Amino acid sequence: MLTQMKFQDVKQCQKYIEERSKNDRLVMIVRGPFGQEIVPSIHKLRQVISIYVYCFDKVRNKQWSDKFTKIKAVVTELGELITRIKADHKIHKIVEEPLCINIFTTGGTSATGVNGQFIFSQILIDCLLRLKTTTADKKELIDHCKQQYQSNTAELSNLREFREDYSPEKALWWYSRESFFYKTLNTALRNQNIHIIFLFRGFISDIHRQLKANQADDALRVYRSQMISSDELETLRQSCDQFISINSFFSTSTYKKQALSFLNSCNVGDNLEPVLFEIDANPTLVTNKPFADVSAYSEFTDESEVLFMLGSIFHLKSVTRSSDGQVWIVRMTLCSDDQCDLKQVLLDMKDQFLSSEVNLQTLGKLLWEMGKHDLAEKYFMRFLEQLSPDDPLLGDLYHDLGRLASNAGNLDKSMKWRQKAIALKKQKQPTSKSTIPKPSSSTGKFIE
Repeated sequence: MLTQMKFQDVKQCQKYIEERSKNDRLVMIVRGPFGQEIVPSIHKLRQVISIYVYCFDKVRNKQWSDKFTKIKAVVTELGELITRIKADHKIHKIVEEPLCINIFTTGGTSATGVNGQFIFSQILIDCLLRLKTTTADKKELIDHCKQQYQSNTAELSNLREFREDYSPEKALWWYSRESFFYKTLNTALRNQNIHIIFLFRGFISDIHRQLKANQADDALRVYRSQMISSDELETLRQSCDQFISINSFFSTSTYKKQALSFLNSCNVGDNLEPVLFEIDANPTLVTNKPFADVSAYSEFTDESEVLFMLGSIFHLKSVTRSSDGQVWIVRMTLCSDDQCDLKQVLLDMKDQFLSSEVNLQTLGKLLWEMGKHDLAEKYFMRFLEQLSPDDPLLGDLYHDLGRLASNAGNLDKSMKWRQKAIALKKQKQPTSKSTIPKPSSSTGKFIE
C-alpha cells in the first residue's frame, strides 16, 4: 500500500475517499459496525476497489455484507485477511487499474487535440530514453519514495536494497516484483507525472534494453483482461480501424482462460465493463517497441506473462461482444510507428526535437510545445545549473528562458534573461584592436 490511513469517524472517512482522484485505488478494512454504516455510502465510488470486513462475528456480518459486491471477504483471522488481500491485489493490479491510452485518428492533424497527445507522448518517451541519467536523479527518486513510504518498514527495506544492489540486468525483476518500484512507476505513468517519469527514465531505458534482448522470436497471440468504464468502452468502439498507444508497460498472458478467470473475480457494475484484449504481435514487423516473455523475472513464473514496452502502438481492429454476451472482445494488432499513417508526422516531430544531441533543453522545448510551460522552465533551470559559465549552449538557453517568460506574460523576467544573453555575447566577442585604416588602391579613400 502506498498510504495507510485509519479512521474512527464515518464522515471523515467518507470525505477522504470522495476527495481522492478517480485514478486512485483504495482497499478498505472495516470492523463490523463501522462497515455496516459506511459501506452503503461509498460502495459505488470507483476509487474503492475492495472491502474486507475484519470482525469477531462472521455469521452476523455476512448477513448485511452479502449484497455488496466489493466486499471480498468477511474474516475473523488476521492470517486469512492478509492472504485474501494479497491474492486479490494480484488480480486488481492487472485488471482494475485504469488503462491510459491515446488515440491517433486517421486524417486528424491537430497538434493540441487527440492526435497531438498521441504524437507528443511518443516523442516524449523517445526523448526521455535518450537523456543521460545522473546519480543525483537516482538520489532524488529514492528520496521521493522514502517520503511516500516513510511509515512502511517493508518498502523502506526494499528501498535500501534498491539503492545498494540495483543493476541494469535486474530492471525487469524489480518491475515484476511487488514493491515501491512497480507502484511508483505505474502511478506516475497512469497520472502522467512527468517529473517522476523523468527520474525513472534510466530504469525505463534498462527495461527497454532487457525487453529488446529477450524479444520474442515468433508471432504471438496474447490476452489482457481489463475493467473499463462505459465511456472508455464507447471511445474504443468509436475508434475501430484507428491506432492507439498505451501510456504504460502493458502486461498480457498467452493463456486466454487465465485472463478470463481474472475477470470473473472482479466487480461488474458501477459503470464498469469487462473487456478482454486479444492482441496479435509479430516481432518481424516491430523494431522500436519490443515485447518479451518476462515470466522468468516474475514472482509468478507459471503465468506466461508477455510484457509490451511503454508507448507500444496498436491497430484497433474490432470491438465486439463475446458469444455468451458476458465480455467485450477488443481485437488489436501490434504495429510500428513506421505505419504509413504515422510515419511522416512522427518523422517530422523527431526531426524538430530529436535530430541533434538530446539534453534537458530539448526536454524543456518539447514540454513547452506541449503547453506545459512551468515544467519547461523547470528543466531549463535544471539544465542551467549543470552548465559551466563558458558552455557554448548557455546563450541559446538564456534566449529560450527569455522567450518562455515572455510567452507567460512575465516581461521583467524575460528582459532579465535577454540581458544575460546580450552580456554573454559581448563577453565572447574578441577585444577590438586599434588598426591603421588601409587606403583603397582605386580611390585613395580609407575603408574599414
